[in-house]
Amino acid sequence: MRTVLVVLFDGVQSLDVTGPLEVFQGGELHAPGSYRIRTASLDGAAVRTSSGLTVVPDQALTASATPHTLLVPGGRGTRNSAPDVVAWLREHGPRAERLVSVCTGAILLAEAGLLEGRRATTHWAYCDKLARDHPSVEVDPDPIYVRDGHVATSAGVTAGIDLALALVEEDLGREVALGIARHLVVFLRRPGNQAQFSAQLAAQTARREPLREVQQWITEHPGDDLSVETLAARARLSPRHFARAFQAETGMTPGRYVDRVRLEHARRLLEDTSDGVEEISRACGYGTSEAMRRAFVKALGTAPAEYRRRFRPASAPTL
Repeated sequence: MRTVLVVLFDGVQSLDVTGPLEVFQGGELHAPGSYRIRTASLDGAAVRTSSGLTVVPDQALTASATPHTLLVPGGRGTRNSAPDVVAWLREHGPRAERLVSVCTGAILLAEAGLLEGRRATTHWAYCDKLARDHPSVEVDPDPIYVRDGHVATSAGVTAGIDLALALVEEDLGREVALGIARHLVVFLRRPGNQAQFSAQLAAQTARREPLREVQQWITEHPGDDLSVETLAARARLSPRHFARAFQAETGMTPGRYVDRVRLEHARRLLEDTSDGVEEISRACGYGTSEAMRRAFVKALGTAPAEYRRRFRPASAPTL
């Protein structure tokens, strides 16, 4: 049985706690005897989360044995962390077989010296701070989670669920992880190197309604003609005016936005369907498999077939 201990503190993000807990508890329900899940605050007292929810822990950190998996969530409380919590992590963290953080929980791990010389990630809004305050940590702002030896760090909130599913899959196998994903109505996994930002989030939302409608159209019709001339016509603007306005309001050119949407859509189809590469290339607007291959190699450093081999589950989840 693997003990999973979740550290609690005032200002913790409740979803950083409950998301992974639901996954590990799902593992215990599917395979009884797999996990013993405990929560602990410094002195065993209840904590108030950033959303105002009060959580009563199972025990005090000072009375907790070193667990198999030590999970440190994030939240506003990490910005004013209690020195005693960091001191406890510094002493007990190195003894855990697996050290995990969600969101800005990585800040507490770094303050405890547990990320020295390691590659790590955190919520995109705090990657610069983590890198600035802890220059010995190799901070990667792009992935939704990073594994470096026995240490695993994840991006904000829902990325903790992705990471927990990956850990359960490692512990108990794909079928158990798939059953949990189905129950929670989430994908079995997003690959750890999937970007924190989708194409839609990476760009700003346009202020003007015609441009917002064009953004939505691109997302829903990646296989259509998405040339500047066609998109400009949808926005009822001249091509030159449209291109200038789109970049000013979204922060990227129409062509760059289209490229990101098409790549993201192709990745999802490769991960979640058995459609052939040629069929996917047409559905995503690449036209030919060779054009899609060039786009994948340029953006991801790998060809579509290799990407599918590495990241598509043996049986794609049916939700």
